[in-house]
Amino acid sequence: MIAAMDAVGNPSSVHAEGRVATGIVERARAQVAAAFGAEGADIVFTSSATEAAALALCGRGLAGALVEHEAVAVWVSDDLAVDGWGRVGVCDPTGSAVQLANSETGVLQDLLEGVAVCDATQGWGKLPVAFNWMGAQMALASAHKLGGPKGVGALILKRGTDLAAQLKGGGQEMGRRAGTENVIGIAGFGAAAEAAAQDLEAGVWAKVEKLRNILENALAATADQTIFVGKGARRLPNTSCFATPGWKGETQVMAMDLAGFAISAGSACSSGKVRESRVLRAMGYDAVTARSAIRVSLGPTTTESEIGRFIDAWSLAHRKFRARAA
Repeated sequence: MIAAMDAVGNPSSVHAEGRVATGIVERARAQVAAAFGAEGADIVFTSSATEAAALALCGRGLAGALVEHEAVAVWVSDDLAVDGWGRVGVCDPTGSAVQLANSETGVLQDLLEGVAVCDATQGWGKLPVAFNWMGAQMALASAHKLGGPKGVGALILKRGTDLAAQLKGGGQEMGRRAGTENVIGIAGFGAAAEAAAQDLEAGVWAKVEKLRNILENALAATADQTIFVGKGARRLPNTSCFATPGWKGETQVMAMDLAGFAISAGSACSSGKVRESRVLRAMGYDAVTARSAIRVSLGPTTTESEIGRFIDAWSLAHRKFRARAA
């Protein structure tokens, strides 16, 4: 990204400086395609996965479920049923938008051949998944979910898929997304995608999953009333969602922030809003439990020592909660 800052040209220009900028964008496009198993597909760079969702879903009238991320839920119906694990039942894949992994619980969906849109934002770089064999017509991605910069995403689509531009006024991104490309952010996206693919192949996320399990087992031993959402289902290796009924999620977030840990109550995109998790409600949890849920995310640099300190801090806060509730 620092090197890309020196490329002052506009990628749409044909002069030498413009060609340099174009080369940066196209190199990143190739890196993302290779990392996501999307060779031969079209990759449209956007400002975020939210914009990619709008580009993919606007006007399509697809079915969806209440567990979808809000960026997707706003464009789809809530017709699809959800079981107690948060898994979505789909009758017509070609008329549906389905997530690969839930942003709050980490629960994975089955890959459905022919699904219209797959929100794979949470899964890229953490799971051995490839666009070319997941069977979706289109898929969403975000750079910051795999260690890249915030403010850049992508829509991946099978070549030849009909797509109407939402941002108009220029011919950028194959005529599908007008506006000068964010060359610096796109460069970071490409580099992050390449690095994430290398980490996945090296087994980094298997180690993260072991730490996640250590965390959950220790907290379960400390607080027997705590519910670990999705435990027993296939989940992302780094995500833990749990609730102690009656202990509000935002209260836990503040307590852990004071202890030096950054966690969230629900998806980060909505964690500033004090309300119950609609994802947990859709899974059948009552309102009290849904308001008590927090999400803890681990990363490749998380250490066992940090897990131990988190366990101690959360357990202390839990004991204080139980004392006040007694």
